[in-house]
Amino acid sequence: MDTEPRNKQLGDLDPARIPAHVGIIMDGNGRWAQARGLSRSAGHRAGTENLRRVLQAAGEYGVRILTLYAFSTENWTRPRPEVLALMVLARTALAREIDELDRRGVQIRIIGRREALDATLRQALAAAEERTRANRALTVNIALNYGGRADIVDAVRALIASGVRPEDVDEEAIGRHLSTEGQPDPDLIIRTAGEMRLSNFLLWQAAYAEFYATPILWPDFGPEDLYQALLAYQARRRRFGGLDKPA
Repeated sequence: MDTEPRNKQLGDLDPARIPAHVGIIMDGNGRWAQARGLSRSAGHRAGTENLRRVLQAAGEYGVRILTLYAFSTENWTRPRPEVLALMVLARTALAREIDELDRRGVQIRIIGRREALDATLRQALAAAEERTRANRALTVNIALNYGGRADIVDAVRALIASGVRPEDVDEEAIGRHLSTEGQPDPDLIIRTAGEMRLSNFLLWQAAYAEFYATPILWPDFGPEDLYQALLAYQARRRRFGGLDKPA
């Protein structure tokens, strides 16, 4: 999809109602590869290459924060060769794209338990975060070895370590210790490949997020599909447990 059609679509979206924070569960790489007689690793490579056009479109549509579910705490149960291939792919993709991301003003932020990742990858991630720290065009949270339950556990552990009194533990205190501290909660969660579950993604933060599922496999999910998700989001009424205001 080129820029001209996307610019025309912008007129169909209300710029005042673009979700500030969008989370994406990028599912379907393996099925995409299987349908083409390719290896699962080839599917993961295709999914990684697809990120470029989705990130560009998100910025053009006015999304300010994009959180990408890249590798969950449960993904370690996959075959070891696939896990190793994913780690190498993350490092090589970051090295390949970092110059362009930095040029476009994208800030990279890593969420998840990075201590379990290999040292070379941890160094590459830390370098990308430091290099893009001052960028403000679009923040991209990359969830690596991330789990929503682990995120909450780590927040509670940090609160205990800080010596906070039990009566001072509230939602705001926990929120300040989550991996997305300082960011608004996601307004919209997108899941590709037709699945209808959060799979341990941003469990606390997504309490009132709108959910959008599409049967499109992640490597095929493009700017037009992101546009359709944003359009669907803008058709929703967000009540946050309350009632519609009278006309």
